[in-house]
Amino acid sequence: MLDALKTLGVEVVSEGEGDWSVKGCGGAFPVKQAELFLGNAGTAFRPLTAALAFSGGDYVLKGVQRMHERPIGDLIDALRQLGAMVDYLGQEGYPPLRVMPGALSADGTVRVRGDVSSQFLTGLLMALPLLGQAATVEVVGELISKPYIEITLAMMARFGVAVERDGWSRFRIPADARYVSPGTIYVEGDASSASYFLALGAIGGGAVRVEGVGAESIQGDVRFAEALSLMGAKVETGPNWMEASAPPGGLCAIDLDCNHIPDAAMTLATAALFAKGTTTLRNIASWRVKETDRIAAMATELRKLGATVEEGDDYIRVTPAALRPAAIDTYDDHRMAMCFSLAAFGTPLRINDPKCVAKTFPEYFSCLSRVTKAAPVIAIDGPSASGKGTVAARVAAALGYNYLDSGALYRLTALAAKRVGIDWADEAAVATVAASLNIEFSENDVRMAGESVGDAIRTEDISSGASQVAALPAVRAALLFRQRVFNSGHGLVGDGRDMGSVVFPLAPLKVFLTASAEVRAERRYKQLKEKGFSANLADLLLDLKQRDERDAQRSVAPLRQEADARLLDTTGLTIEQAVSQVLAWWHEVQ
Repeated sequence: MLDALKTLGVEVVSEGEGDWSVKGCGGAFPVKQAELFLGNAGTAFRPLTAALAFSGGDYVLKGVQRMHERPIGDLIDALRQLGAMVDYLGQEGYPPLRVMPGALSADGTVRVRGDVSSQFLTGLLMALPLLGQAATVEVVGELISKPYIEITLAMMARFGVAVERDGWSRFRIPADARYVSPGTIYVEGDASSASYFLALGAIGGGAVRVEGVGAESIQGDVRFAEALSLMGAKVETGPNWMEASAPPGGLCAIDLDCNHIPDAAMTLATAALFAKGTTTLRNIASWRVKETDRIAAMATELRKLGATVEEGDDYIRVTPAALRPAAIDTYDDHRMAMCFSLAAFGTPLRINDPKCVAKTFPEYFSCLSRVTKAAPVIAIDGPSASGKGTVAARVAAALGYNYLDSGALYRLTALAAKRVGIDWADEAAVATVAASLNIEFSENDVRMAGESVGDAIRTEDISSGASQVAALPAVRAALLFRQRVFNSGHGLVGDGRDMGSVVFPLAPLKVFLTASAEVRAERRYKQLKEKGFSANLADLLLDLKQRDERDAQRSVAPLRQEADARLLDTTGLTIEQAVSQVLAWWHEVQ
């Protein structure tokens, strides 16, 4: 919108810290011919179309492909009733548009549909004072998203235009209506964005307080707090703040007409994952014509997490189940990314294309990180046979944390590929195997597709294969999310080659554990002999040196000590001494 206004010749100047100075032009834009790109912002596209229709210029308005799939025909029909000249440059009823000078008159009553998007009525009401004539607007059908019309009327009044109304069906702009600058205007915080943090309090324990919206807010989405209360959350409000925390017995399901909170209702759909029973959200047909078809998108992604979902033309019904890890697609829709971030309180997940939040809340994930705390991670990296697996497992047991042997994942991949006849150098095929592994870790065993393979993955052949497949970028990418899934519960101790550099770069404690090649070869020799395998010490030493070289030189996630990792040389240490040192370091950083 800012870019479009500047293109139209409006003087818009940033004063820093979110403050802007706008020099109005009374609707008579200085630039009379322009092509405007408005992305996927319906809140910019629709009102600006109405304003340009009354400005006497020749303009083309375009957006991203999804914007060209969002209906605007009802607004154009209403503008044409007033004599506006608007042509469709693509499909009838949808952007892109060309707006041209027309013979404008407000004689009679302008009719506009209200059951597809409230933005059609909003755009029309905001533009009509530019005509300089009395005008009457009649809403055809049931008006949805009524609170957004309240925002429109309140904002117009602050700029000097008082709209007369007859309920929700008829609105009249007086003949002498003129916009007058209020000088300084304070913009409320976004109540829809507040919904994620209120839900956070209700799901994660809380209490979480949001400031900038509250009991005196003119936004309809502040009623999201009422919906949380119906689910059992403890909610408190003040004039300019709201606060939510979890109920002792957990959230309960609701059956709710969401006409009054169409955007914030999406947050209820993910909150339903944490509620007892089946939640039904009704009267949400407008979701179908938003940045994406939100009913279909929400249903698809909720099912990925394990929920049972029923969708209809204007409702969605969510029955929760034990949540499972998933990669969430966002459909270039900011609200999908923010809503589903809440599911991380029940399962590890990945948000694809998280930068889509930039449309309305660029700082969302940094704000989220300030009010949440990830399960703590100790990342232990080092070369083969350095003892990092033994040390990591014992540290995890001592702290009551989960344990991740990332090397086992690559060994399992090598074993699975070999069993189906795939060459370890076939990157695409091995990555496919890695992505489909069915594995279970227990304290003393590893299972693949239900079979115990703890000994099978420790042979020298599979160890060599693991080092080879670990050098393949596609394989490492396939296993990255799978490794991060282990970061749940009270905490995690992970060992590998890139725990601190790639998998958990924000780990509060990183340890690079090593020993001389000769000592490591002797340890591996004794380990193999104890398990009944034949071994040659000289061959083991040569293999370890070659593996060190391969791990250090690979192009993706090479083995190295990170600058913030603590070096632990175990050449002259017992296992107990090494474990004690890691635990001592951990207590230092806590």
